[in-house]
Amino acid sequence: MIEKTHSIPTRAGAVDTFLCHPERNGPWPAIIFYMDAPGIREELRDMARRLASVGYYVLLPNLYYRAGAGTELGPDALKDATPQRARMWELMKSLSIELIMEDTASLLAFIDAQKEIRKDKIGVVGYCMSGPFVFSAAGRFPDRVKASASIYGAGLVTERSDSPHLLAPKIKGEIYFACAEIDKYAPLPQIENLRGVLTAAKTNFEIEIYPRTEHGFAFPQRYCYDKPGAERHWERLFALFGRTLR
Repeated sequence: MIEKTHSIPTRAGAVDTFLCHPERNGPWPAIIFYMDAPGIREELRDMARRLASVGYYVLLPNLYYRAGAGTELGPDALKDATPQRARMWELMKSLSIELIMEDTASLLAFIDAQKEIRKDKIGVVGYCMSGPFVFSAAGRFPDRVKASASIYGAGLVTERSDSPHLLAPKIKGEIYFACAEIDKYAPLPQIENLRGVLTAAKTNFEIEIYPRTEHGFAFPQRYCYDKPGAERHWERLFALFGRTLR
């Protein structure tokens, strides 16, 4: 595997981005991996490596780069009433769909300049807070994004003017939603509302409810890690990207 961290120019400066891809037989289809709220950490880098190992050029950008390159949170970000937890919420609230779509355009420009990357088909995947970013990227860049996956994404259908569901009719690729059965951030009634929106928009979508899982089930270091659910989500990702990006 080839891996490195690279600063990619953006309108706001430069986003430090973990890059990885196989050593041989490129060029590779690109996958943008949007992080969850606790931010960049070795757990996410390992997940990016797993995607790359089956034949993709994976970009894992630090979405908190506006707070400083290399911004990372410690394990206490997952514990209530800790300074790191408060910092996580502060950083998360500093983001917006518009800012991340601006960054996504910069990532696409970077992709277009790399000889190791195929330019015709892009995949995106995001977890938790990044579900709306995945959903929005599929609608904002429909001619580039051929496959997108939101893993227990929150805030997918809201009353806001920038709610990602409003872009559903523009999506041209496939979009997949992996949803935890037990999720206070995206309860099942909201997921059924999402299903109705996507059906009405004639979007090419799949929603899958993962039985007996909680929000965060795909992360190996999370208390709620569910190995059967996590492995199922990997199988779904590999199948989605395999049939759309190759």
